[in-house]
Amino acid sequence: MPPTDRSLAEGRAVLDWLARARGTVGRAPLALKVVAVIAAILLLPAVFPVLLLAGLAYAPIALITERRTALASVSVAIWGWLVVTLAAGGMSSGLMVLFALSLAVAAAAHQGVLGRCYVPCRTTAWALLWSMPAGGLALRLWPGQPYIGVAVALLLACLVLGWRLAKSWQEVRGYGRGQVRATALAAPHAEAARSGRLLAEGAEQRRSANLNPVPGRGVRTAERHVPDISVGEAMAELDSMIGLAAVKEQVRSIAASIEAARRRALAGYQTEKPMRHFVFIGPSGTGKTAVARVVAKIFYAFGLLETPAVTEAHRADLIGEYLGATAIKTNELIDSALGGVLFIDEAYGLVNEGDGQTDRFGQEAVQALLKRAEDDRESLVIILAGYDKQMEDFLATNPGLGSRFATRVKFPGYSPAELYSLAESTMEHRGDRLDPDGRPALWRMFEDVGRRRSGDELGNGRFVRSLVEKAGQARDVRVMSGEAEPNSDDLVTIRSADLQRAYTELTARLRGYGDTPTLESALAELDELIGLEPVKRQVREIAAQLRVARLRDQQGLASQPPARHFVFTGPPGTGKTTVARILGRIFAALGLLARPAVVEAHRADLVGEHLGATAIKTNKLVDSALGGVLFVDEAYSLYNEGYSGGDAFGAEATATLLKRAEDDRDRLVVVLAGYTQDMDRFLRTNPGLASRFNVRVAFPSYTPDDLSRIAVMIAQQAGDTFHPEALPVLNQVFSHACAEGMIDELGNGRFARSLFERACACRDLRVAHLGDAATASVLTTITAADLRAAYDELAGG
Repeated sequence: MPPTDRSLAEGRAVLDWLARARGTVGRAPLALKVVAVIAAILLLPAVFPVLLLAGLAYAPIALITERRTALASVSVAIWGWLVVTLAAGGMSSGLMVLFALSLAVAAAAHQGVLGRCYVPCRTTAWALLWSMPAGGLALRLWPGQPYIGVAVALLLACLVLGWRLAKSWQEVRGYGRGQVRATALAAPHAEAARSGRLLAEGAEQRRSANLNPVPGRGVRTAERHVPDISVGEAMAELDSMIGLAAVKEQVRSIAASIEAARRRALAGYQTEKPMRHFVFIGPSGTGKTAVARVVAKIFYAFGLLETPAVTEAHRADLIGEYLGATAIKTNELIDSALGGVLFIDEAYGLVNEGDGQTDRFGQEAVQALLKRAEDDRESLVIILAGYDKQMEDFLATNPGLGSRFATRVKFPGYSPAELYSLAESTMEHRGDRLDPDGRPALWRMFEDVGRRRSGDELGNGRFVRSLVEKAGQARDVRVMSGEAEPNSDDLVTIRSADLQRAYTELTARLRGYGDTPTLESALAELDELIGLEPVKRQVREIAAQLRVARLRDQQGLASQPPARHFVFTGPPGTGKTTVARILGRIFAALGLLARPAVVEAHRADLVGEHLGATAIKTNKLVDSALGGVLFVDEAYSLYNEGYSGGDAFGAEATATLLKRAEDDRDRLVVVLAGYTQDMDRFLRTNPGLASRFNVRVAFPSYTPDDLSRIAVMIAQQAGDTFHPEALPVLNQVFSHACAEGMIDELGNGRFARSLFERACACRDLRVAHLGDAATASVLTTITAADLRAAYDELAGG
């Protein structure tokens, strides 16, 4: 705990003791008081030598240890008087005047800002060191004119005191109107009564400041309650928060830099007021607002702010209804926050350049905010908060943002253990109790959140609070719907079933969250695919590499980062999209993705109507795929050689996609797919493509047997069958297509589906005239004639 807190506590303890002593004396009978005064007068000549020697011995100790008591200053004054006596060569009438002068100097050293900025006994020593020897020497030179010695001593003492007083005023002006209070709180070994008096003076100064209007800003709010907060209390509140180790360390360093600046100012060095503005970046629910309140209390405890109040705001609180009104609204908001902290959450919303259009309202708010951040930096701390990437983009929109908001505090997401601790703390605060069976269930839920890396998307601490609240609601429904009368324990006990119901409800909004694949089920789905043996072998190798990398990480062993982005090459209809879905399930099963969802896209989904809009459109598409797989089919179309001067739109989309593939590699898998030769050409257009998409999976064309099996499987799924005589025809059709080199052009597996659907149409045309006489077998059987007719139509088309 800092010395400020210890000195304040000691001061309050001694003040209480002095108050009790004064009360005891006040309640004593008048006769006893008179007897005590007479006894003190009679004993004074006897004890005076002892008191004098004790004072002389105490003076060096007081100077070294920076004692602020009146006794310390009087002891130094006695030393000064002895020095002038020795300089004068004996006692004289002028020496008695100089003795009174030395006591007057000691009293002056304790007054006002001089006594608050400097140790009074040291001020007394400096003044007497210059004045008393000169005064004593003047008395010795002109013994018949003692007023000369007194005048010399008085002049030099006034000069020294004036010099110290001028320095005190300069430091107070440079360090802010609250510095006096900070000095009193932070000075080590502060004298008890003085600590209490300065505390009262600081509160009175703040009350007066809150009642006075700020020049040019209008009248502030009427008198507000000003709490007494120490730095130690603010830091203790920070330490009580769960997790956030890096944030706590950074806030401690901020407090240390403020204390160092204060000490430099007291030592006489030129020091700027250590005010600063902050950027809090990190996912939602990680305590940014709570830490902002602690920062406000720290600056307030050091006397840099008038109040520890935090004014919270969003875009709507700064933006007006028309141009010009925004600046007025922003300035009014800042006026209301002066003296404290202005916390703007989701600050990136101030610049909303959707579809490439400039947000003039947001820019006006930013300009007004930047101007006031500089003009009022002595009396205001502004904190901009939001998600990591969005805040980086926002700060890059205006050079002034990066320079004026240079201190960044990064808030990490909570780990499963920290989420569990938060849940326990929330339940304890609510008065809830967790059933013993609910503890492992709660841990498994947070472990699942950690495995899926979905804590940020769910909201971290907010998710924990919502989970506990909804589990409590589920508990209430359960106990009140029962037939038996619930007892007191039933009314506060949360069970695993209550938690599971709440967890399912909260995670249902996340796409694909309810689908919890296992590695075994994903690989079994891969094995069920027809053909594609080289692809199956390569996907199994990828799954094995991912699994081993995860095992090495769990045991603290070094491992190469697993591949996250892939290139699927091959003709159409060979199962690339299907394998991408299986790959997503493998990543999700190993906890490398939050969900197995696949977002499919083509060139039109990434490229905008004009330059600038393409990057926005691509970023929105990537955002929608975060936590899963982004599958870009026919990716080579992003580079179109047919455009004169190059494909600027496609290049912009490619560059944006590459950046996001690197920035979000921990929560996104990107698969680029297309024809082999076209993809080779596309990968050569940008060096970053080949380096970031360095795992290629080649999909071969299907064989006639593979296509026959695919057609039979499709028919079974539709409830249809091929006539036994149709199966040889089916093989002949696929063999002919493969032999003629037409199968890739026809679409491989898509051709098998198209052939089946066309054959069904031919069958329906054939049996439609039968009417009610048609049997179920006739209605569901595809004949050889149906297949030949279907192939003639498809091949001829």
